[in-house]
Amino acid sequence: MDTAGKILVVDDEERIRRLIRMYLERDEYEIDEAENGADALQKALKNDYSVILLDIMMPKMDGIEVCRELRKEKETPVIMLTAKGEESNRVQGFETGADDYIVKPFSPREVVLRVKALLRRVSSSSFKDADVEARDILVFPHLTIDHDAHRVTADGKEVALTPKEYELLCFLAKSPDKVFHREELLKEVWQYEFFGDLRTVDTHVKRLREKLNSISPEAAKMIVTVWGVGYKFEVDEV
Repeated sequence: MDTAGKILVVDDEERIRRLIRMYLERDEYEIDEAENGADALQKALKNDYSVILLDIMMPKMDGIEVCRELRKEKETPVIMLTAKGEESNRVQGFETGADDYIVKPFSPREVVLRVKALLRRVSSSSFKDADVEARDILVFPHLTIDHDAHRVTADGKEVALTPKEYELLCFLAKSPDKVFHREELLKEVWQYEFFGDLRTVDTHVKRLREKLNSISPEAAKMIVTVWGVGYKFEVDEV
């Protein structure tokens, strides 16, 4: 029987790993485990996982550092797990490239639902169930976003983006020339409100621009800062 996906569960508490494993395996996910940050990073770099469930407070290397190092090499979707619900930890997790965030204590069912929701967003196969009649593609000068394939290309070369970077780019690109406040981007893309702390948006925009710029400076210029307000996606008329 085919599995629904391979997931790495990282937590220093065996009880939590066992509980998450039990619920995810019921939904036919294949589970791998790590009990500390160093082992987690080694496994994450060596293997291809559909999602990584990553605890923040761990021995040897914390989850923030694991995510930071992972993002230098791979764009594997990451859901942070932590006992701390403070706003600063959530922001820090997103700034290092996490795609979602769950605060302990949590319901195992919530974890399963979050995993499924994230996989729906990042999996090109999810479009098979969406009753899409034609390919969903946005084409601009120097940049193409193919939603069906979940692929972004700049000047013909593929751009490796994290799920959240991809969502941010798509959200902006779907409304060219419309200015979005940072608060609005937080609500629509992250579905969280940070009560005035807007560093997450700025960090992701910076990282997105850097990735685009490494392939196509012209594509990177399409993400425009509107000072004192937010950002917009601008298409030059040719």
